[in-house]
Amino acid sequence: MDQTMDQLLNNKKIIAIIRGIPSGTGHDVAQALYDGGVRFLEITLNTGGALEMISELKEAFQGKLRVGAGTVLNVEDAKASIEAGAEYVVSPHFDEEVVTYCLSQGVPVWPGTMTPTEMMRATNLGAPAVKVFPVGALGVKYIKDVRGPLNHIKMIATGGVNLDNIQDVITYGVTAVGLGGNLVNNQLIAQGKYNEITELARAYAAKVEEVVVHG
Repeated sequence: MDQTMDQLLNNKKIIAIIRGIPSGTGHDVAQALYDGGVRFLEITLNTGGALEMISELKEAFQGKLRVGAGTVLNVEDAKASIEAGAEYVVSPHFDEEVVTYCLSQGVPVWPGTMTPTEMMRATNLGAPAVKVFPVGALGVKYIKDVRGPLNHIKMIATGGVNLDNIQDVITYGVTAVGLGGNLVNNQLIAQGKYNEITELARAYAAKVEEVVVHG
């Protein structure tokens, strides 16, 4: 992972996951999140027009937002994502071929892992960070427990992180959190309430800053 992206992720900690948003709303959603302090967008490939959205948002925000691809299930997905301009690749699962391919292209890849075995295998293969998923089902204390012996592995907690537990999760030592529907609320988007998305993003960013700056 390039140093700038690594540092930005360490400081900002929030990856907003865009999944299944209404057609044509991508730019407005991205702007609303940016205005609220979000700097990382993950566009899932099971969103209509995902590849076009990755290309368009990357061009529109010119490095102000780091745009990546999510729900990357195989090498074909990874190749298409990188060709579209994805700056990082995220999977819900650990696929050695996807990890190896992305690293060969010089693109950071954060594979989905659940067990310590998967986390170690992904790290040994060269993944710069792993996505721990689904944290909601595992319980946020799982992060604390697994980071005991594996505190050298950068972890991104995804699934079930919300305003009530985000500070606990960050305190347990994760590099970042992936926030889907708890932040990118498709109902608000469908109603055009982008200001509420911005306010949500600000609320999450403030919680992060409290922990990062003040400890």
